[in-house]
Amino acid sequence: MKALVFEEFGGPEVLTYKEIDKPVLETDEILVRIEAAGLNFADVYRRKGNYHLAGKPPYILGYEGAGIVEDAGNHSGIKPGDRIAFADVPYANAEYVAVPVDKAIPIHDGITSDTAASVLLQGLTAQYLTRDSYQVKEGDVILVHAAAGGVGQILVQIIKMMGGKVIGLTSSAEKREAALKAGADEVFLYHENWTEKTMAYTNGIGADAVYESVGSTLNESFAAIRIGGTVIFYGMAGGDPLPVDPRMLMDQSKTLTGGDLWNVLTSKEERVNRSSELFNWILDGHIRIQPPLSFPMEKGADAHRLLESRKSTGKILLKP
Repeated sequence: MKALVFEEFGGPEVLTYKEIDKPVLETDEILVRIEAAGLNFADVYRRKGNYHLAGKPPYILGYEGAGIVEDAGNHSGIKPGDRIAFADVPYANAEYVAVPVDKAIPIHDGITSDTAASVLLQGLTAQYLTRDSYQVKEGDVILVHAAAGGVGQILVQIIKMMGGKVIGLTSSAEKREAALKAGADEVFLYHENWTEKTMAYTNGIGADAVYESVGSTLNESFAAIRIGGTVIFYGMAGGDPLPVDPRMLMDQSKTLTGGDLWNVLTSKEERVNRSSELFNWILDGHIRIQPPLSFPMEKGADAHRLLESRKSTGKILLKP
C-alpha cells in the first residue's frame, strides 16, 4: 500500500508518498480502506518533532479518518463493506489502517465519509466543551475564540442550538464573515480592543463564559467575563498563557476550567454515543459542516502548507 510518510522532522518538504507494508492485524483490530483522512495541527506538530512519536521512521501521520471495512477478522457485529470512522487511531495517512474494534465508529446513513472525516475530532471537541466542561444554558452570552476555525464554527452552532448568544473573535474580516455565517451574533477582530467591545456589547456586565483556545490571551479572556463567569481553556494556538492569580479568581468569583478530548473518549460506548449525537445534529440541520477542501495524499505537503498558512477556514482532507 501507499502512505504519506516522513523520515526526519522538518517542514512540509519532508513528506513523501511511497509504498510501505500493509498493516498486519492484531486480534482486536479490523482493516479499513481509507476514503478520507482529516488533517489537523497535531499532524503539523508531530511532523516538526514537537510531539513524541513512538517507533522508528518512516513515520505516518494522521489520527482521524473514515472508510470501508476490508477485513473484519473474527469480530461479530462488523463485516466487510461496513462504513466506519475513527477519531483517535494513528497512521491514518495511508491507503489502509488497522483500527482497534473499540475505536471503530459506525457512520450513520446520510453522513458521507468526507463529513465523518471532517467532523469527528473538531465536532467531538465542541460537543464535550458544551456538554462537560461548561454546560451552555438558555440565554448565556458566550465568547468564542477563533470562531472561524473548525472547532470554533461548530462551537458557535452548538451554543446557538442550546439557546446561547455568541460573540466570536477572529483575526481578519474574511474570517469574521465565516463566523457570522456560522451563526455568531457579533464578531470582533483580535487587533481591536475586544475586551472593551465585549463589555460594551454586554452593557458592562461581561460574557458568561469564554471558550479560550489561543492561550496567550487567557488574562484578556478573564477581563471579558462577568463576576462569577467561567473561562474554559482547551488550547494554546497563540502561545503559552501567563500565570493566573488565584486571588483574582477568589475576589471575582471567576472559574478557570480545562478539557481534553482524550479524557472523554474513554470507551467504545462513549465514542459511539457521542458520535451518534453529533451525526444526528448534522442530519437534523442543527450543525452545518463547511465543505472540506480535499488534497490527494501524494500532495500532502501542499495540504500542510495551506494549514500552516492559517488561510483556510474549513477542514482539509487527504485522500489516497
